[in-house]
Amino acid sequence: MDNPFAKIKTLAEVMKNFSHGMTIMFGGFGGVGSPPTIIDAIIDKDLRDLILIGNDAGFPQIGIGKIVSSGRAKKMIVSHIGSNPIAGKLMTEGKLEIEFSPQGTLVERIRAGGAGLAAIVTDIGMDNEMVTRNKDTCSINGKTFLIEPALTADISIVYAKKADAFGNLIFDKSARNTNPLVAMAGNLTIVEAEEIAPLGTLEPEEIITPGVFIDYVIPSKGVNWKWAWE
Repeated sequence: MDNPFAKIKTLAEVMKNFSHGMTIMFGGFGGVGSPPTIIDAIIDKDLRDLILIGNDAGFPQIGIGKIVSSGRAKKMIVSHIGSNPIAGKLMTEGKLEIEFSPQGTLVERIRAGGAGLAAIVTDIGMDNEMVTRNKDTCSINGKTFLIEPALTADISIVYAKKADAFGNLIFDKSARNTNPLVAMAGNLTIVEAEEIAPLGTLEPEEIITPGVFIDYVIPSKGVNWKWAWE
């Protein structure tokens, strides 16, 4: 019989999967809903040349912004960077490549990646050079649409309020944001959970992301999780 707790790992164990130059997709909106323990570990490991995919560039010292501000990213695919002036400075200096995608389009591209689709089509941003740059178009019923490639990542990092040992997830109100879709779009998905609950204690109706999408679960820093094994 498979070990039902095989997905529960330590931070040190999951960090072995990270390397320079990889693509990391992150959940979160601003600083809310991004996994702080994993982000700090990426910085501690001094990973470089990362491609980051997520809603925004965070704040200079909050969320994914800590990685961006320290110069560890070479490219971001985001809806905006306005909350992190350091990201704007790095972009202006040519040290950080930014691919802007309208927020709804970005989320749909992530959803498409998780669903196994190659791309989506949309007319949003057709009049914006920052959106259309290097994008293909197609014609449907006489109307022109942008072809927006689906997005996936080497690793997706997700933050949850609760997880069980199988990786079923519950999110805390607005901290849910992009996390459920990001969880689907990683070749490997790692969850940082505030609480790890015993198997069978989560109500099926409150589970937002089923564990089938999750590879590993780690406790957020400072969380006492020994009782999850009882």
